[in-house]
Amino acid sequence: CETCGKSFNQANTLKSHMRIHTGVRPSRCETCGKCFIQDSSLMMHQEATDSEDTLACVACGIVMPCVDSLRKHLHTHADIPCTCEPCGVQLSSITKLQAHQQHHSVDRPHSCSTCGKSFTSSSYLKVHLKSHSGEKPFSCDICGHRFTQHSSLKSHQAIHTGEKPFICPTCGKGFNNAGNLSRHKRIHTGEKPYSCDTCGRRFNQGNSLKAHQQIHTGEKPYMCDKCGKSFSYLRNLKDHKCFYV
Repeated sequence: CETCGKSFNQANTLKSHMRIHTGVRPSRCETCGKCFIQDSSLMMHQEATDSEDTLACVACGIVMPCVDSLRKHLHTHADIPCTCEPCGVQLSSITKLQAHQQHHSVDRPHSCSTCGKSFTSSSYLKVHLKSHSGEKPFSCDICGHRFTQHSSLKSHQAIHTGEKPFICPTCGKGFNNAGNLSRHKRIHTGEKPYSCDTCGRRFNQGNSLKAHQQIHTGEKPYMCDKCGKSFSYLRNLKDHKCFYV
């Protein structure tokens, strides 16, 4: 690829990859208008819309034109804790987060001169600036690890103490911070907020999406130190290494 330098073993794989850079999405769904990079991705999307029964909202009964529209609609009912990135405030649901963020869009006069991101107050901007300066004033007394924010330090310290104050109301499993609990709850709710731009497949974790995207890019970052063979997934490398044990 002349744009990013990645290499592929087939010309058509390179051609599909190039559309990530160009933004070209020639395959369009006639039902909902969503466009995809490949015909195969469109087919996967359309297969999910074959049964009208599966596209009915379990909360209110409304039938959506496609599975992606249904997923977006379900957010209006989801009772999943969310955190507002600009200010760090935690909300009990996605709808409350959306209402809260409208206040940010009106007046965010404090802008970062480095990246242009805007904030509602100078204190939020001050915390953000530490991400550029590398300043980490909060230090763990046990291991010395340093953090830009006090809240990050508190979450880290729970690793040493074994404290898990954030409890899942569904299964009772405990976590050391609210973020891990929020990600865990997706197992019970079925929420999959991370979508692959290439094929439309969705995931409940960001790292799962990242690993999946390597199928499309041809990237194989996990290499066997015995024979040099590379794999897209770490688990495949581990299975491969069993032959050398």
